[in-house]
Amino acid sequence: MKQFISAFVLILVLATAAFAADTYVVDPVHSRVGFTVKHLVISKVSGNFKEFEGTIVFDEKDPSKCSVKGTIKTASVDTGNENRDNDLRGEGFFDVAKYPTITFESTKVEKKGDQYLVTGKLTMKNVTKEVVLPVTVAGPINAGGKKKIGVEGSITINRQDYGLKWSKTIEGVGLVVSDEVVLTINAEAGTQ
Repeated sequence: MKQFISAFVLILVLATAAFAADTYVVDPVHSRVGFTVKHLVISKVSGNFKEFEGTIVFDEKDPSKCSVKGTIKTASVDTGNENRDNDLRGEGFFDVAKYPTITFESTKVEKKGDQYLVTGKLTMKNVTKEVVLPVTVAGPINAGGKKKIGVEGSITINRQDYGLKWSKTIEGVGLVVSDEVVLTINAEAGTQ
């Protein structure tokens, strides 16, 4: 009888472990957090942040157990142009001396078809707004003895909502820099 109970407990523990949520850490070497914004209403400028970190709790069987948390260092903004990057670090945009990070923390995750809708709080320049980020998840796979997932998503925000107020217009053209900014995430994350 003891062997039966021991075997039953072992099966229960293994079954529970198989369906438990796993915690993944974002690998910045194989990930990108970027943005695209219209310039002079005729072209787009893209950039990214070189320094960021994040964790993802993922349970493909139960999205209610999933969560996402991330932090971006604003001073790491890079558009490939030093003058523009210095402007973005200044008071009119990120004001990195006063606001060194952008953060995101999920409050709910739901699955809709092939996508996950990640609802959470996005904070920039001490302004927090609720956003819904649609993402796709690839994996999990086993690589190097660890589980790995890939996460891709994008969302459009209004930079003015977050205090990125720099504004200049050119007569007959409109805004030099659009208020709408597309944020993109392409992350690879692995268990530790």
